Amino acid sequence: MAFQPYTPKPLTDIFTNDTDIDRRKCRRTVPMKVLALGLGRTGTASLRTALKELGFADTYHMMSASVENPPDCLMWQDAFAAKYDGIGTFEREQWDQLLGHCQAVCDWPAVAFAKELVEAYPEAKVILTTRDVDSWHASTTKTVDWRANDPELKFVAQWDWGAGLYQPMLKKFWDTFFKGDFKKYGKRVFNDYYAQVRSMVPPENLLEYRMGQGWEPLCEFLKVPVPEGKKFPHTNDTEGFVDRCKARNRAQMCNVAFRALVVGGGVVAAVLSASLTFHRLGARLAAFRT
Repeated sequence: MAFQPYTPKPLTDIFTNDTDIDRRKCRRTVPMKVLALGLGRTGTASLRTALKELGFADTYHMMSASVENPPDCLMWQDAFAAKYDGIGTFEREQWDQLLGHCQAVCDWPAVAFAKELVEAYPEAKVILTTRDVDSWHASTTKTVDWRANDPELKFVAQWDWGAGLYQPMLKKFWDTFFKGDFKKYGKRVFNDYYAQVRSMVPPENLLEYRMGQGWEPLCEFLKVPVPEGKKFPHTNDTEGFVDRCKARNRAQMCNVAFRALVVGGGVVAAVLSASLTFHRLGARLAAFRT
């Protein structure tokens, strides 16, 4: 939903550690230096950690919206509405509001706006993380495609503040970017996307990077020294991704239950508890049938 108003985080959300910054009131405070435009699941979380180690603070990532500051999702929805639905505009001013605290940006949903970001920040260097398309598709199917269609996340989004901001944004991005069917169109979108980025960025301003190449090509491209005695980071593997998402769901369910106890009393809490139990039972029955 575009142009949804900002609402502050409930005081009863004690099981998650989200911030609640309204980016629409923010401005750019540091220069944008790096656009890391490789699709998610090509090592973007590791790259984020690496860029922070190299001094590019902060580096924006999907986790910035999903688990760090969920109100960011409001501006991402504004950006989707402007690009895909023809509603409103989203230009340099709005990018500076959303990303103004960052010197770098990577991962989805930013990749949906590769052209717009390159035009907004022509002085920024572009890094294109990549990997074999088949292994990428297999990894993404088990992680982000699963998360975008996670029935438990959809359920808790009806009740929890953070999930209610994040889930609609993720679903909008996923269905739009991958034409409504990741399994069918994912590989084609991958190949078309990488060809598009290569065509619009001058070769001297583009680094194609694969995980495993280490610090040297990255540091040479960014003109920064190689960190001494530090291994290149490796984070966000498939198993860890799923475990973290499930843990996030549980924490947000706890937020909802606690709010019901504080605000609505025991009756509301009992109804909510029964609803959660029924939902879990339904999910287990569905899994059993499959």
